[in-house]
Amino acid sequence: MAQVTITINGYGYTVGCNDGEEPHLQAMAKVVEQHIDLIRQIGGQSGEGRILALSSLLMADKLHDMEKYVASLEKQLDKQKLKQLQKENQELRKKLDDFAERAESIAEKLNLS
Repeated sequence: MAQVTITINGYGYTVGCNDGEEPHLQAMAKVVEQHIDLIRQIGGQSGEGRILALSSLLMADKLHDMEKYVASLEKQLDKQKLKQLQKENQELRKKLDDFAERAESIAEKLNLS
């Protein structure tokens, strides 16, 4: 297990992670830092707890919006899959009808003989 030191709001934190995940963890710390900077730009200086809470709320809001977006994409995909399955079902029914007609035709010819 690897350890990496990240900086959030001017404080260093040593965090454990799986080997190779260090760059990802540092990138996530950078995202948190960007949200903290945004809060500072919007509301000026506040206590550390308030800044961290507000930046967490911003990230939670973005996550919520992304989850809604993913859910809508999944619904669209489900609708597309349903349409595709209905189309395939119609094609199979047509083939089955064609086979039934051919079978009836062959049966009629056999009965005439």
